Amino acid sequence: MNAANGLSIGQVAKAAGVHVETIRFYERRRLVAQPEKPYRGMRRYPAGVVARIQFIKHAQELGFTLTEIQELLGLQVDRKNTCGEVKQRAERKRAAVRAKLEALAALEHTLTRMINACAKGAALDHSCPILLALEDAAPSTAKAVVTRRSRTRK
Repeated sequence: MNAANGLSIGQVAKAAGVHVETIRFYERRRLVAQPEKPYRGMRRYPAGVVARIQFIKHAQELGFTLTEIQELLGLQVDRKNTCGEVKQRAERKRAAVRAKLEALAALEHTLTRMINACAKGAALDHSCPILLALEDAAPSTAKAVVTRRSRTRK
């Protein structure tokens, strides 16, 4: 069949750059409408579903969850006063990304301190400061253990 009659799920998947199972998953999540299956035939998807799937994938790449994407798609349908709402959602997402970046920077700092403590003093008593720090329950205490152990080895 040609595109005028709709696309098969395989054609949609290829055009959107996803797997067929991704489309089926999006259907289960109600992000993409599943077309009716005609008697003795295959489901045919409208060509616009490719753009919708690409929208979903791009939003995921930007860090939006599927729930958030579903809300964005709803705003896309109801275009009244949506720009401000979408901007607020994007600002919230940016704030969450910044918070994650700060947490990752703190994690990097802690790992660097652990590595430096290991390089400075592991040979003195044959214990590994990284393993000792990891034995502690909380990540915040790992930093304290590394700091404390590196001070005692100087």
